[in-house]
Amino acid sequence: MNIIINNSSMQPIYEQIVEQIKAAVIQDKLHSEDPLPSVRSLAKDLRISALTVKKAYDTLEEEGFVVMVHGKGSFVAGLNRNLQKEEQKKEVEQELEATVRKARNYGLDNEELNELFQLILEE
Repeated sequence: MNIIINNSSMQPIYEQIVEQIKAAVIQDKLHSEDPLPSVRSLAKDLRISALTVKKAYDTLEEEGFVVMVHGKGSFVAGLNRNLQKEEQKKEVEQELEATVRKARNYGLDNEELNELFQLILEE
């Protein structure tokens, strides 16, 4: 598994790991029941704390992307297609919110934003 950590990012390292693993699952690069590297192994490869990897894996488990089997490791969970679609919507929503904030900072009003959005949709 190829995870890239951006140490200059404002995003916490564990969140970077979570996002990259979720993306790999959603894009079918990781499949149901595929094993993930052990916490220690991934921590060593990324040169980060094992606690950081553990936090990422715990988050992935809470969100239903990973199943942890005591004594055996962590595995990709069978992905519910509704969960996958919801994750994709959430990602698009976050990007749209960031774009709207940027537009507001540039002084665009709702009408201008709506016109731009309609133009983009027509393409």
